[in-house]
Amino acid sequence: MKISNITTHILSKPLDEPFSFSQGWVTKRSTVIIEIETNEGITGWGESLCHGLQPPEIAASFVNNCFKPLLLGRDPFDVEVLWEEMYNTTRPFGGGAAVNAISGVDIALWDVIGRVLNKPVSKLIGGTFRNEIKPYATGFYRKEGRSYPKAGVEEAKEHLSKGFDAFKLKTGFGVDDDIEYVTAIREAVGKKPKIMLDANCAYNSSQARRLLLELESADIFFFEEPLAPEDMEGYKEIKNLTKTYVAAGENLFGKIGYRHWISRKALDIIQPDLCSSGGFTECKKIAALAQAWNMSVVPHVWGSGIGLAASMQYIASLPSAPLSLNAGEIYLEYDQSDHPFREDLIFNAIQMENGKVNISQNPGIGVEVNRDIIEEYKVDVFK
Repeated sequence: MKISNITTHILSKPLDEPFSFSQGWVTKRSTVIIEIETNEGITGWGESLCHGLQPPEIAASFVNNCFKPLLLGRDPFDVEVLWEEMYNTTRPFGGGAAVNAISGVDIALWDVIGRVLNKPVSKLIGGTFRNEIKPYATGFYRKEGRSYPKAGVEEAKEHLSKGFDAFKLKTGFGVDDDIEYVTAIREAVGKKPKIMLDANCAYNSSQARRLLLELESADIFFFEEPLAPEDMEGYKEIKNLTKTYVAAGENLFGKIGYRHWISRKALDIIQPDLCSSGGFTECKKIAALAQAWNMSVVPHVWGSGIGLAASMQYIASLPSAPLSLNAGEIYLEYDQSDHPFREDLIFNAIQMENGKVNISQNPGIGVEVNRDIIEEYKVDVFK
């Protein structure tokens, strides 16, 4: 079997109602979908994550100009060989942007392998520790014309009514604002729901310290990305201040990017994003490093249904750290923010039922891709 073609599909759609987080305004939802075809008629799909402000052209350019010439005619089963060659080729100039693009290619290669062998990817990367996952709702972005914290309280109650018992609040809008916001939501929903916070790197360690201490009574489960990803020493300063776990990692790339964060115990929870931190091949190695240090892994997930489905296969393969009779949950980040094509792209194949999301046992990443949706939202940015 040989790779016969690689196609990048940039999908994008302006939002009817833009939303903001600590770093700016999100005016559209975009992604880079990677399609790998083989000479035996098997097609695999992957996704390279586009953060809220990230131009999709970057990942697409890496795939089209650096990786496609390298991979055409190659055996998709040489997936780790291909990963290392892609990384080595772009090492002098690629950095995180290259690993982000490699991620989508790697996911598509594993999807091909799974479809050839008629097995879900989770079975091919070590097996399934779980067949269902408890999700937490991501959302709580801010919109013009809304009153806060009132709108946040309303959204929290909406998620609870849908069956979620955990959700993540967007913070980073100022220390005093965050304290008022989080406190109001905790008071409104009571003690039972798990609440996580995500500041998207908005603070320095002094500000984060104040937030953690002021919000100790709010019983926050974890605080994600309070600081910039360059500030490992700052993370170490705040990590053991309170009972709240400190989490980060969506802006770290590959095993090399994670090694010191793990070995120096700078975090309680690491959050590799399958669609950005290296795909299945590299993220399993990141998980192995974390397991060696008994560090929890709760992957970051934010993209289309392709990335969501692939991430669930990854999560299925993750052991708790360490294994025990009543080990802690490995949660699924389940984006509930506005997205024009997230569910339709995979024929609405992923649904939450009774507070859990079932992991597909279908081949590859476990879902089929709706080509009509690709055509509807595809944009040609290289014209």
